[in-house]
Amino acid sequence: MKSAVTGVFGALLFATLATTALADTTLTIATVNNGDMIRMQKLTDDFTKSNPDIKLQWVTLEENVLREKVTTDIATKGGQFDVLTIGTYEVPIWGKKGWLLPLTQIDDPDDLLPAIAGGLTVDGKLMASPFYGESSMVMYRTDLMDKAGLKMPDAPTWDFIRQAADKMTDKANGIYGVCLRGKAGWGENMAFLTAMSNSFGARWFDEKWTPQFDQPEWKNTLKFYLDLMNADGPPGASSNGFNENLALFNSGKCGMWIDATVAASFVTGKDSTVADKVGFALAPDNGLGKRGNWLWAWSLAIPAGSQKEEAAQKFVSWATSKHYTEIVAAAEGWANVPPGTRKSLYANPEYAKVPFAKMTLDSINSADPNHPTVKPVPYVGVQFVAIPEFAGIATNVGQIFSAALAGDKSLDDALAEAQDVTTREMTKAGYIK
Repeated sequence: MKSAVTGVFGALLFATLATTALADTTLTIATVNNGDMIRMQKLTDDFTKSNPDIKLQWVTLEENVLREKVTTDIATKGGQFDVLTIGTYEVPIWGKKGWLLPLTQIDDPDDLLPAIAGGLTVDGKLMASPFYGESSMVMYRTDLMDKAGLKMPDAPTWDFIRQAADKMTDKANGIYGVCLRGKAGWGENMAFLTAMSNSFGARWFDEKWTPQFDQPEWKNTLKFYLDLMNADGPPGASSNGFNENLALFNSGKCGMWIDATVAASFVTGKDSTVADKVGFALAPDNGLGKRGNWLWAWSLAIPAGSQKEEAAQKFVSWATSKHYTEIVAAAEGWANVPPGTRKSLYANPEYAKVPFAKMTLDSINSADPNHPTVKPVPYVGVQFVAIPEFAGIATNVGQIFSAALAGDKSLDDALAEAQDVTTREMTKAGYIK
């Protein structure tokens, strides 16, 4: 009798433990090593307290590595990740291929900024939810600008940037007039250079998909960039991406930094040695009707290969909600909430007091992904071309241009090589007959 009772009790205990084990779900989340994403990982107790059956496992990677791993996994249906951090470039392409699951639990989707949400929507369905949205702008040292006897306009030209950089550069004291991306990558130096090229009248392709690196507009762009960086940029600039330039600016080494608007909270934050000496302006132009700023959102998406959709939907909804914004504001202050995603944030009187709030919104609204260039083009995208082949092509071109910045290639050789590489790949892909 005793053994029978024990046997029944044991079976019930085993069943209970098995059910509990099955109830726990572990989400594997792939994310970029940017400050806002690192901050999110520290604040997830709020999510796990409400969802004790969901465990979170983070895979945090440098931008170029993240893109490579996530792209490989989703294209091969590897199923390694349940939530992906991806950008505005990938969402429409992957969404059309059926690689992403539509999001069904997003907090107040009508509150999302149209400029951002539009790039994340495929066939009327939101395929990714923006964690933060950004454009790019000029961040500059107000003390060094004053010392140079100059006043930064709200909407500067590239010529003003060059003039200011020359006057701010003090190499003897380790201060460089301008810090710009030089690290190779379609989302690193080519994001900056593509946006910059728009303001010089350049374009990646003409209406027949013929590459345009052999045209004077691209030569003017690259020459200006190389001359500016060689005269007034930091040493080793060909290795510098977003995080490297952020560290340089925060340590007082840069007079100006033209990069993502999302950096504003970091250059004015507790880790910046120049936090009280930073001003903001729109990205430069050349008077041709296009500014040199981009449009981007780092967003959370669920790959179609995930076996944990319900839990993933809950997490993405939490991380991109108005509630999460309030958590960050309470813990870190309004200046540190993820920017550029919701209309309600910019209507909030507390956020309006943040010194870079208006310039960020103005920068986002001034980018036009549907008409990114001065001359007509067959593509959409400001700092990228929204075709699947772009990432590979622009990675190769980025390596060529980074080598030119390092002094390993001449301007003319770099442009000729970029033209050859792009023409070959576009021909292979069938765009050029």
